[in-house]
Amino acid sequence: MELLKSIIKEIKEFLNLTLIGGDNKQYAITVGTLLIMMIGCIMAYYVLRLIKNLITSRLSKGDKRKFTSIFTFVHYIVYIIVIVVVLSSSGVDLTVLLTASAALFVGLGFALQYLFQDIISGILIIMDQSLHQGDIIQINDKVVKIYDIRLRSTRGITKNEKVMIIPNHKFLTENIFNFTQNSRLNREFVKIGVAYGSDVELVTRLLKNSVEEVEGVLEKPEPQVFFEDFGDSALMFGLYFYTDDTFNEPKIKSDIRYRIDKLFRENKVTIPFPQRDVHLFQEK
Repeated sequence: MELLKSIIKEIKEFLNLTLIGGDNKQYAITVGTLLIMMIGCIMAYYVLRLIKNLITSRLSKGDKRKFTSIFTFVHYIVYIIVIVVVLSSSGVDLTVLLTASAALFVGLGFALQYLFQDIISGILIIMDQSLHQGDIIQINDKVVKIYDIRLRSTRGITKNEKVMIIPNHKFLTENIFNFTQNSRLNREFVKIGVAYGSDVELVTRLLKNSVEEVEGVLEKPEPQVFFEDFGDSALMFGLYFYTDDTFNEPKIKSDIRYRIDKLFRENKVTIPFPQRDVHLFQEK
């Protein structure tokens, strides 16, 4: 019995051993307090993991990834709450610590303001479903295909196969064009000018024929040709077509232009270039 009492006494002395704070009991952190914090965080981890598994088991793959991103942020909040509660319950005066660290917190606040802005923006993006994986957007004059949405940043790939990392606050502070928000179907166009005196009916037929069998151009809705303007040195036409592969739009337009050039040459339709008459006057 005496041995047991001695062991319990030694354990209590060990748990009451002060690690931080010395003789100042207002903010002294003991070994026991540290152990309780560790146990509390471990318990919180397993409880949160159980909740996460219960919820994600009923979600689709896409929604599961979004929920996981938000839940990662929730983890940190819960851990902070556990630590604050344990310290407060152990008699630690948190106001002393906060007052002593006020200058540090101000500095951290300025340093981390964009980080928290990105995180909050990421949560809003995930919650309101304004952006999805596979969406094609235009930001900063760059067309990007989104492949990963994270809590702090979103990753996309450009038409030049370069990875673009976009801070999430950009989606709330700048104008973003989402080409696939409502539908994967997009209307594109190719402009072309022909010489004055050309048969406009023939030109219209050739332009419609130019999109036939071009990969990426949809048959429905049908492509359309418009006689758009009388230019300075050409009759201006617009060839409008639909595609569900907007990300490869440069290649589709290139294939169409190759076809137009070939058909125009075969049918002797001239594509003019600007000409200027220069008159020279010699002073007498």
